[in-house]
Amino acid sequence: MFQRGISPDVIERIAKEGSVIATYPDDKPYPSKLILGFEGDRPIHIVMAVEPETREYVIVTVYQPDPALWDETYSRRIAS
Repeated sequence: MFQRGISPDVIERIAKEGSVIATYPDDKPYPSKLILGFEGDRPIHIVMAVEPETREYVIVTVYQPDPALWDETYSRRIAS
């Protein structure tokens, strides 16, 4: 996230207020979800896992989605 210039404050806001665009219930070690949010006009994806018993959240990765791989809303992957 630091290499991509995405601050912890932005990540926290998007994690709380962003839209869940995919869920991965079979991910290991914990189920995860893909969250879409924006910093101004900049789209940001967060993959976040949730430990089921404690409900503790783990940020797996944070990135700016590639427009060549995502639709114009950044919520659906373009079929290749």
